[in-house]
Amino acid sequence: MRVRTAQAAELSEVGELRVTAYNADHLLDAAPAYAAVLRELGAHGDVLVAVDDGKILGTVTLERWHADSELATGPAEAEIRALAVAPWAQGRGVGRVLVQAAIDRATEWQAERLLLLTQPSMRAAHHLYEQAGFARVPDLDVEPFPGLTLLAYRRSL
Repeated sequence: MRVRTAQAAELSEVGELRVTAYNADHLLDAAPAYAAVLRELGAHGDVLVAVDDGKILGTVTLERWHADSELATGPAEAEIRALAVAPWAQGRGVGRVLVQAAIDRATEWQAERLLLLTQPSMRAAHHLYEQAGFARVPDLDVEPFPGLTLLAYRRSL
């Protein structure tokens, strides 16, 4: 398995992989309109994909700070967005490899902090982030709409 930047011709497939992975875990049940966002992410950073034997196993988007950032407050910060592993590829360490690739890329960008938001039900992802050195930052939690609180994590680089 290797991680690389997604090619332009792959972005539609990557968007569908995100939606499929989120739907498989019922993560879009509370906000089905978020599927459109998942399909389009990547304009402000890099879309990374984990590939094995010509197949895309998973993806993560790393965004530089920009005016519409979810958490980043300036150029010293970057954000992980939409970590997703194809349901048939889970349990192979794909998420771990993608998170490390995002950390490495943010370090190359000379970001000082890396932030992310995750749903409370994403317990496996929380464990993965904590193993990678991220810590909860409850003061940055957000409630994009009533009934859905997203949990914030941060890692110094």
